[in-house]
Amino acid sequence: MNTNQFVIKSLELHLFFARILKEHAFFLRAGFTPADPAFTERAAFFQRGFEALLRDAVMLTGGTVSQEVIGSGEIVTEFTAWAEKQTECFTGIPIEKEITNHSLRLRPGDCPRTQIQGKVHRLNRTALKLLNGLIDFKETILRRVLRCEMFTLNYPLLIEHILREAKLYRKFVEILEQEGDLSECTMKENECFWNQIMMEHAQFIRGLLDPCETELFCTADQFAREYGKLLESSRNAAQKAQMGDSLSETLRFREFKIAGVQGIRQCKIRSIILPLLADHVLREANHYIRILQH
Repeated sequence: MNTNQFVIKSLELHLFFARILKEHAFFLRAGFTPADPAFTERAAFFQRGFEALLRDAVMLTGGTVSQEVIGSGEIVTEFTAWAEKQTECFTGIPIEKEITNHSLRLRPGDCPRTQIQGKVHRLNRTALKLLNGLIDFKETILRRVLRCEMFTLNYPLLIEHILREAKLYRKFVEILEQEGDLSECTMKENECFWNQIMMEHAQFIRGLLDPCETELFCTADQFAREYGKLLESSRNAAQKAQMGDSLSETLRFREFKIAGVQGIRQCKIRSIILPLLADHVLREANHYIRILQH
């Protein structure tokens, strides 16, 4: 095991995914009704847990993570601090915003970090424990929703969507703990996964826009169709050509998402999209673009 690689890859993974997962818990929490207070509190528990995990990862990161990751916009964007503040105001649900302030101050570096290997192992074990609990929680919610035993403001597809992301995160942490690197995770598998995620982002955006936003609705619908075609052909297409198509499409989709965040910020788009959700899907596009360009 290359200790430096293990430390770097683990921290990079947590800087992206721990933030994503704490926001999953937040979105679940915001979507429950007063009829399900126990589920609301359980979601709050996982939000706090992943906030603590992310805080610890940020504090351990100094001078370790590459410029490629720091500059990708997958950890935080120029909109994240505003999105958290506005979303907290809209929902009344507290968000630990100081983590974002620290994340914005992260600087790249390549200093050896072998001395924190033990702390990173503990961080990974904490992540696995939280992930096992949150995955079980999401599966329970999905099962109850599909049996018409629960109502939530989150689409069933969104619950399936965030469940897949949690399982990918868990898979990567397990590989790091066993192998010390992520070399076994093939680009083709990543591409299939993230093309589906991007397709579903387009579907969610379409479904959360006000019905009067016909132009944006049609654009989102077109992105969903195009990612659907990429997903369908990905198993048979030549890897290099497929990656080029995916990158081109995702660069265009990122511009659409940036325009969406700006439109929500300026109150120019009618929707029921929380600002933090708009920033969340932008960060995931940035993450995918970095993978495709690597």
